[in-house]
Order: sequence, then structure tokens, then C-alpha cells
Amino acid sequence: MAAPMQVDEAVPGDSIDEGLYSRQLYVLGHEAMKKMATSNVLIVGMKGLGVEIAKNVALAGVKTVTIYDPAPVEIADLGTQFFLREEDVGKPRAQVTAPRLAELNSYVPVKILEGSGEITPEMVAPYQVVVLTNATTAKQVEIDEYARSKGIYFIAADVRGLFGSVFNDFGSDFACVDPTGENPQTGMIVEVDEDEEGMVTCLDETRHGLEDGDYVTFSEVKGMEGLNGCEPRKVTVKGPYTFAIGDTRGLGSYKSGGIFTQVKMPKILHFKSLKESLPQPELFITDFAKWDRPATLHVGFQALSAFYGKAGHLPRPRNASDAATINSLSKEIHAAAGGEGDLDEKVLEALAFQAQGDISPMVAVIGGFVAQEVLKAVSAKFHPMQQSMYFDSLESLPTELPTEADTQPIGSRYDGQIAVFGKKFQDKIANVKQFLVGSGAIGCEMLKNWSMMGLATGSEGIIHVTDLDTIEKSNLNRQFLFRAKDVGKFKAESAAAAVAEMNPDLKGKIVAHQDRVGAETEQQYGDEFFAAIDGVTNALDNVAARQYMDRRCVFYQKPLLESGTLGTKANTQVVVPFLTESYSSSQDPPEKSIPSCTVKNFPNAIEHTIQWAREAFDALFVNPPTTVNLYLSQPNFVETTLKSSGQHHDQLKQIEKYLVKERPRSFEECIQWARLQYEQDYVNEIKQLLFNLPKDQVNSNGLPFWSGPKRAPDPLKFNIDNPLDLEYLIAGANLHAFNYGLKGERDPALFRKVVESMNIPDFVPRSGVKIQVNENEPVAQDDDDEDVDAIVASLPPPASLAGFRLQPVDFEKDDDSNHHIDFITAASNLRAANYAITQADKHKTKLIAGKIIPAIATTTALAVGLVCLELYKLIDGKNNLEDYKNGFVNLALPFFGFSEPIAAAKQKYGETEWTLWDRFEIDGNPTLQQFLDWFKEKHNLEVQMVSTGVSMIWSSFIPPKKSAERMGLKMSEVVELVSKKAIPPWTKNLLVEVMVNDENDEDVEVPYCLVKI
Repeated sequence: MAAPMQVDEAVPGDSIDEGLYSRQLYVLGHEAMKKMATSNVLIVGMKGLGVEIAKNVALAGVKTVTIYDPAPVEIADLGTQFFLREEDVGKPRAQVTAPRLAELNSYVPVKILEGSGEITPEMVAPYQVVVLTNATTAKQVEIDEYARSKGIYFIAADVRGLFGSVFNDFGSDFACVDPTGENPQTGMIVEVDEDEEGMVTCLDETRHGLEDGDYVTFSEVKGMEGLNGCEPRKVTVKGPYTFAIGDTRGLGSYKSGGIFTQVKMPKILHFKSLKESLPQPELFITDFAKWDRPATLHVGFQALSAFYGKAGHLPRPRNASDAATINSLSKEIHAAAGGEGDLDEKVLEALAFQAQGDISPMVAVIGGFVAQEVLKAVSAKFHPMQQSMYFDSLESLPTELPTEADTQPIGSRYDGQIAVFGKKFQDKIANVKQFLVGSGAIGCEMLKNWSMMGLATGSEGIIHVTDLDTIEKSNLNRQFLFRAKDVGKFKAESAAAAVAEMNPDLKGKIVAHQDRVGAETEQQYGDEFFAAIDGVTNALDNVAARQYMDRRCVFYQKPLLESGTLGTKANTQVVVPFLTESYSSSQDPPEKSIPSCTVKNFPNAIEHTIQWAREAFDALFVNPPTTVNLYLSQPNFVETTLKSSGQHHDQLKQIEKYLVKERPRSFEECIQWARLQYEQDYVNEIKQLLFNLPKDQVNSNGLPFWSGPKRAPDPLKFNIDNPLDLEYLIAGANLHAFNYGLKGERDPALFRKVVESMNIPDFVPRSGVKIQVNENEPVAQDDDDEDVDAIVASLPPPASLAGFRLQPVDFEKDDDSNHHIDFITAASNLRAANYAITQADKHKTKLIAGKIIPAIATTTALAVGLVCLELYKLIDGKNNLEDYKNGFVNLALPFFGFSEPIAAAKQKYGETEWTLWDRFEIDGNPTLQQFLDWFKEKHNLEVQMVSTGVSMIWSSFIPPKKSAERMGLKMSEVVELVSKKAIPPWTKNLLVEVMVNDENDEDVEVPYCLVKI
């Protein structure tokens, strides 16, 4: 038995470790996670599916995870159960799995339920949720009946080859507190009718985003004060900008202002027991192209259980007589339940053929899904699946189906996969050469699946993985190959080592790189590299890198597997050369940006003040020290600045301020600086704004200026006893000290002493200051006519400060000790206080200022499973569009949507059709004349212009003398001549764009041209 783990027992009321759970907290919220931390979960069955569920639940952070599986490990378990090793064969499954599961999260103790044989009802009594895997229908019914009577949430789940099933029973009345997980809608209103209907009109054509049956409450309404903080009122949508809230008579007559906020109301869900559901299931559809399949599979899974009951084993791989038995058992079960319609015999046959199969990508899909259902049960956050789900990916089977002989077990760890795909296809999988770009959450899951599948374990196989990041604490919550001891190491190396440990066949088969993919690494990842791989899988977290890899895959005509997650949402896309469009063919709409005048002068939401604070952070602690360092290190910085930019005045003033006038010599002076900065931003600036635009200002149309989205601010009064004011001082002074390499302090007594000894000068508003009132006006510039030469003369010459540099702050959102998020939170909340906007805590501020992508392990596991189901198809070389699937999933709702990839758009010149995958190829580095002649002779096209990159290397209208000079030069020489740059020695091809006319002298679109040099 392994030594007991050192584990922190979580006690209710314990605070949540935000460093570890940061990204997940943005998905689930504190309330849901506190409920999870009091819940004990039992998972029965520790084969692949059981351990996948347990892994995701343990990472998410419940009170305890208990596992039950006294059966001995078999060699085939190693094909999906990533915590088993060859030396474990014959030992009890739960016993060898528990210590490895316990390493995932030190806050979640993993316990073993002692016992032998099948689970019994009494054994599940102490738990809040029980998950049954690999159990017969009769056992599922027995446990569900008991669990239901005791108020225990019950889930049953199984994977059989390319088929999966899930059943939920959360009792007769389950209260779901937040069915969607979306942020509540909120918006400004300009009118409320005082009548029976109570019609509400929103500000300036802003869509309210509400649906019938939503509930709202109100704040800041003037006139009809009775609405402020009212009990939630039910909405009837009247139009995109209007909704009714019912009788508003007697609440006062509406004058102005007001904000509506949606209120999430609990939804009561009714579940049937499994016993009731067997004859009359409530089916959840995952793929509308197969909407009739779940009814067949509902019966088929029961037939498998009945077969097992009689034969003592599941149907044998591709055994015709066992499949016939399943078919007849299914018909009996269907008839006994009074089922209508015919069963799909082909699907039942496939289910029987694959019943002994167990494949990692299917386990990942069902395991990710079920783990999220467990979290829904214990937290009441998100809508549970009702009630029976059947999922399959039959289209992942090879076009040439394996024979019965080819699918027999051979005593290897891959037997579960061989039972489905056959040994011949297993050899294909083993000799794949893949490039994985990124080794974060998606990358870890991908490598785990590949190691279980035996991808690249053959003599020709290889996996390249690159990631330039190192491991941080917040990664550990979903990047499950990493442990606390790995923090600070390179992700790609650690992940590669971890999966080679899971499947020793991969030792020496994974090459880890620490490079960013991009123009600067095309020497490493160039023609030779791409020629030696079969395809690319992206595991990236930004669009620019995805688009770059997409362009490389189009250029080298390699398939690309793409996926991404956002909280509980995921999407997967497969890009197949000559068949589908590429990733970059479609784009998301751009994110909404906040107008600069709103941020600068007229905020009305906390997002506006957070952006203001984030910009202030750069303007105080990042940009000035950077400018000072340029002045100190670049020999003729002043001359070039004066020449080059319209901002030279600001930059010189910054240098003067940070290097001469306000350079602190002690930490006390940093405190004084922060106190004056407070006065400037939250007192003087506001007084100036109100001097220009008094609270009673009216517009040209006679309406008050300060109305609608424009909130009139008030200056603050500094008070050292106000925690927010003190926080601002501490963070600001410490960051300023960091810039100058001075030692910081946090002792409030010191701050009080310094501030109380200061004299704060009175502020007198200046006339003639311009305020930017709307987006179309120019941004107001400080037009101080201070003599630039005088400033320059006052600066110390850089030589006199040899070796002296400031330290610009490098924004890091995940280090709670560095004052970065502390400053932004305090600065944002002080500004919110100016404008009477509801303040945000540090957690919410960090999400917005740090542009954090919420993430949770369940979604990642499922998305990667879907990607690997597509990878089987690419390995098989399928070339029909309808064989592939792009997936869209939202685990909160839950929702699955699949669609065929979009075909590559076709274009035409003459009689020739082409897509983004086509190009002209010319060998042998021809001369420019030969290049032009080639188009004329081969394609009857008249070239008008030739360009490469940003250089135009020839056109029909350049002077004849220049043209003649270039005609006899080789293409590579022309490019070097025009671009004035040498072509790097590793470049084998030139990418050349041409504009051409056809024989009718019409200009036509043609592909680019690849000139081999």
C-alpha cells in the first residue's frame, strides 16, 4: 500500500485558494465552489472512464473523492486508465490508482472504499453523489432506487468502443440556481410607463438581451423610486429595446435615470428514477444528424447488460453470432417496454462488435461531461442533462473495416482500441508523425490521449511539441500532467516526460521544444520539418498564433486540428487539405471597445474604471521608466524623439519628472508621490471637469448634460482611515519604489506618519482646458508652452548617470504579492467612488484587467476527446467532407452541436477551378523573363504585376530600362535586388503573388506561385 498522502483536510468556511483555482473560479464562482468543498463524491469502477471522471472532479475541488474498484488490473486497462502501470497488473485497481489521483490536488483527499465484489446500496450511504461506471442495468437500478430514497444524486455512465451512455437522476425536485452561467444582463433605462403593463424603454437603442420569463430588479430610478431594489419582476419582451414588467401604478411617476439588472431565479427540475426511465426514457440529443439513434442505443445498452448477465462476458469483437444475439435481445426488450418504431439493426450490430472496446478519446468526452454533471449536482450551478444521453462517433471507424481476426486481443495495452479499429489500423496509429503546438491545458490532455492511443509509438512515429511557457501555480488546476514540484519548469518538457511515464512505448518518441512558432522560427520549422510530419494539432490560447499555424498548414498542405475553450464552452475544427476551408477563412466579430472619452471623463460601469486604472498603471509605472531608460541608453535619443513624434513634449516632461523633479531618494518620498497622485486623479481632475461642465449644465437642446450614460462625479476627500485610500497608497508607493530600486514597506503607521506631515496645496481650476465630450472630437492635448529647449537643458547628461536605470514594472496578474492587481483594484474603485459606480473586488478586477480566459478541466477534456475522434479520420485518410465533424459544446446548458466542415471556396480562371489549397509551382529558379513566359505558354495568362511580401518586383508599367535590367536575372536575384535584403540560406521557396489578365484581357484571380530556388 502506498504511504498515506499528506493532504490538507478542507474545512467548511476555509477560504478558497485563489492562486490555484483562479481560472475555474471565473467559471463557477465562489458560491458554487464553497458548496463543492462540502461534498463527498463516490466513483465506482476505476477503468479509463472512472479515472477520467475522478481526475476532473478532484481537480475541480470537492471535499473528498472516494473510489471503489477491488478488481485486479488487466493489461488492456492501460489503454485508457492513465494512472496504471504495467507492474500494477493483477493488483486491485482502486488501491494502485488512489495515491496517483491524490497528487492532483492537495486540497482533495482521495479515499479508497474497502470491500469486495459488487457495490451494495449501504456502501453508498455516506456520499452526496455516486457515479457508477461499468455496472449492469440491474445494479444501476438497485443503487439508484436506494440513492433516490436517501437524497443522494446518482449518475451512471459507460463507454463501449465508439459509443457512450450517461444517465442522471438528481431526485424529484432539484433546484438549479443558475441554469446558464451567463452574466446577468444589465442596462440603462430612459422610460417606465406608469400603468398596468409597465413598459420599460432602454437607452439609445441598446439591446436589453432579456428573454420572456427572465426576472429583473432596478436601481437609481428617479421619480418612480418604488422600483429601486424591488422584488424581482417577471419580464415580457416587447421588442429588442423594450420590455414589460407588469403593473407599476402607485410607484410614483418616472422622471429619469435607472438601471435594470437581471436576477437569476432558481429553476426546479424533476427527474424520473432509472426504473421509470427504462421503458420511457427522456433522451438528450447530442447530434441532430443522428436524432433517431439514441432510442436504438437506449435499448442496445440494456441488451449488452442482459448478454453479460447470461454469458459472463460482453459480445466478442466483430463476432456475428454475438451480434445476432444482441439484435434479438434488443427486440425483446423493445417489445416488452411497448416501444414504437423499428430499431436500427446496423447500429446495434456496431454496438455489439465494439462492446469490448475501450478508447481514450471516447473516455475523455464522456468523462469530461460526467464530471461536469457531478459538479452540477453538488453546486446547483448550470443545468443538468435530462436524463439519458447516448453519444457515438461511428464515423471515426476506418473506411476499410477490420476483420474479426484483426480485432482479437493480443495481450497488449492497446487491446481495447484494437477491438474497435483492428491491429492493422493500430500499426497506422503507431507510425503517425504529429506536431503539437502548445502544451497548456489542451496540450496536456492531447498528449495524455495520444499516449493512451499509442500514437507515434512505432518505428516511424514521432511527436514534436513546443511551448515557450513555464509552469505557474494557476496551471495546476487544469493542466493535469503538472504537479506543484514542476512550477517554474518548461511546460513542453514536463508534459513530454509525464506521458512517457504513462506509456513507456513513447520514451524517446517525443521531442520537446521551447520555441514560439512565428516568422522568427521558420528556420527550425521550415520545409524539412514540415516534410517530415503528417499533420499539426494546435493547443494555443491566442488567435494570432492559430492563424499563423493555419497559414503554415495551408502552405505545406498539411491537415490541422484546432480547438479552443472558454469556461464551459468549447469548439473543435478540422482543416483538411483540398477539402475544407482553413481556420482563417472565417473570423469572429471584433470585440467591442470602450470609447476613450467614456474611459477618460464619463465612466458609467465598473469595466470603464478598470480600463482607466489599467491604463493608469502603464502611464505611471511602465511607460515613464521605459522612456527614461531609452534616454539613458540611446546616444541621440533627444534628437530622434524631437524629430520623430508629435509627443516629444510629453516624453521630455516625463523624463524631467522621473529623473529630475520627482526622483525619490527614500521610500517616504514614494509615499508622498502616491498621496499627490491620489489628489491629482480623484480630487483635482474631477474639480476641473465640474468647473468645465457644472452639474447643472444643459445641452443645446435644453436637456441636462449630466444624464443618461453620463454620471456627474464628485471629488473624493482623502482619509487615511479609509481602507481603500490606504490600499491605493501602499500599492502606489511600493510600485513607484520598485521603479527606483528602493525597498518597499507595508506598515500603515509609516504611511500615516508621512501623510500627516504633508501639506497638500489647494487646487484652483484652470480656464481654457478642453474636455473631450464625444468620440469624434480630437483628444485634448496639454498645450503647455514651456520651452522644450529649457527642459532638455535641465536634463542631466546620460553619461553623468552611467549604469543607472529605472525598472519598469512588468504586469503580472497572478502574483498576489507584487501590488499590481492591488493597485489596479484600488485605483479603479476610487474612480468608481467618484462616479457612484458599484465597486468590484480584486477577483473580478483581475479577470477584466488581466483579460483572463475562464477555464475548467471538464471542458478541456471533452474538447480534446472530440479532436482525437477526428484524428482517427485523418490517420485513415478520409476524403469526404461528410466524414468529418466540427463540434460546438456548452457544458453549462448542456448543448452539443456538430456540423460538417465548410468546403474550401472555389474560384475560377478560364476553365480551371481552384481553392486556397492550390498554387502554381515552378522549379529551378527561372529568370524573370522565363517566369513571365511560363504563364503565357502554360496557362495563356498575361502577367501584369509580380510581387513578393511587401516588394513589387516587376510590373507592366515600370520604366523599360529598369524592366530590361531585371529580365535576365534569376527570380531570387530580382527579389534580393528589389528588397535590398539577402534571402536567408535555409529558404528553399519563394512565395510570389501575380496579377494576370486572361486571353480576353480581363483581369482574373489566380492562386499564388511557388518558385523553387
